Amino acid sequence: MIKLSAVIITYNEEEHLEKCLSSLKGVADEIVVVDSFSTDNTPDICKKFNVKFIQQVFLGYIEQKNFALSHASFDYILSLDGDEALSDELKSSILETKSNWNYDGYYCNRLNNYSGQWIKHSDWYPDKKLRLFKKESGEWKGINPHDCYTLKKGLKAGKLKGDLLHWIYRDYSDHNQKIERFSTIASEAYFKLGKKSSIWKIIYRPTWAFFKAYFLRLGFLDGLNGWIICVQTYNVTFLKYVKLYRLWKTKT
Repeated sequence: MIKLSAVIITYNEEEHLEKCLSSLKGVADEIVVVDSFSTDNTPDICKKFNVKFIQQVFLGYIEQKNFALSHASFDYILSLDGDEALSDELKSSILETKSNWNYDGYYCNRLNNYSGQWIKHSDWYPDKKLRLFKKESGEWKGINPHDCYTLKKGLKAGKLKGDLLHWIYRDYSDHNQKIERFSTIASEAYFKLGKKSSIWKIIYRPTWAFFKAYFLRLGFLDGLNGWIICVQTYNVTFLKYVKLYRLWKTKT
């Protein structure tokens, strides 16, 4: 059976971190936590689980996860965030895979909890994530704050059974605050990549994002929270392109 390193990046994750670490018992042979100098009880919770605890100034979501990978002792990696945990079915699937590893990486579905409700539609489910993989099989890529592990060309991925549980926003206020922060991070990342905004993009991109999530991906089936999520999908896209437009006006 292979040895597995669970790798987690954290910052003030006391609300859900214990669920995350508890779900790794019997699955991970090592737990590595790279913490961005949390000011809550995150370090104390980690001590209870005997993790390898490393503090590192936040480098960006993608950069921090690649940094964390470099501190794993084993060649096989399970990557989680501090507000995620393995479902029982996913746990069993990973244990089976440890005994019979056939691919370079494995996807699973992520199930998001929004204000106490598990969301089954819109852009939020199945929310496929590649989180179990062999070291050096790829790297964390994407555009901050949206990271994804990408396998090298020619490598193959399998699929795990079960859901990765994710407690995404505790309430509507929390959602609003993170939309403001994430849209700023995304607009700055787009600007650095040379991506441009326009009046057309400010109008079209948010409208399409809402339509796709609410109608094509059945967000309406999640009731009021489904409506709120899709409206916020509109808002974060709108803010990203407005802020990007402003960056090009003020910095060039």
